[in-house]
Amino acid sequence: SHHAFRGSAKWGAGARGASVMFTSSQYVREKNQDATIYVGNITDQANEELLWELFLQAGPIVNVHIPKDKVTGIHQGFGFVEFRTEADSDYAIKVMNMIKLHGQPLRLNKKASGEDGAIKPSYESGANLFIGNLDPEVDEKLLYDTFSAFGVIVGNTPKCMRDPETGQPKGFGFINYDLFEAADMAIEAMNGQYLCGRAITVQYAYKKDGSKGERHGAAAERLLAANTQMDGKAPTQSRPHQMFAASPAGLTNPPPPPPNQPPGGQSQ
Repeated sequence: SHHAFRGSAKWGAGARGASVMFTSSQYVREKNQDATIYVGNITDQANEELLWELFLQAGPIVNVHIPKDKVTGIHQGFGFVEFRTEADSDYAIKVMNMIKLHGQPLRLNKKASGEDGAIKPSYESGANLFIGNLDPEVDEKLLYDTFSAFGVIVGNTPKCMRDPETGQPKGFGFINYDLFEAADMAIEAMNGQYLCGRAITVQYAYKKDGSKGERHGAAAERLLAANTQMDGKAPTQSRPHQMFAASPAGLTNPPPPPPNQPPGGQSQ
């Protein structure tokens, strides 16, 4: 339904087969980095035309580019969409991050740099949360919509863990924030809240590096993060969008009575 798109329909009109419209090599002008978003986790079937039609729903597009291997012609699982304005690109991230394309949640951010798709390494603070007792209906998009109210989510998260054989959800997931303050706020606001009818647990995740049963969020880790921030290596000010702050998505208000079952453990 092209009539539903807002903005410049002329770009979309007759798009099929008109590949010249999509190739960034046609554009000699400088790309507007502030209006360009990185689109990660795309499948092999995804192409520039498909991304164009998908993201046109968020706003007028200037260019779409999926870097491909010069020898094989195969892309590496990411692309770039340049919108006409920075506001349109911000809106696209807000409404389209984690939506599924060919069954995989798209990961969108503004940290893209350079034509080769090199992403500036995102600073890893250690503000990593474990989200437990998730209903099978909960997916990455719902977690993102719910938890992005508290701060900037980084790394390849949110991630809902699934059985590699069956693809069935395991009932838990992970979210990493860039700042401990955001993670603390998420725990305070969301631990024990109902998401899709189940009371979820929200707490700091266990460390992966083999520290015996040690969770993220300890004083030493926070101190290190604060020092790194002062050295200018980390983001000092990241404002979360407050769209979901009042009532995070999927929450039932007031919460229903707890079901007659033991509270979910936190299987790792």
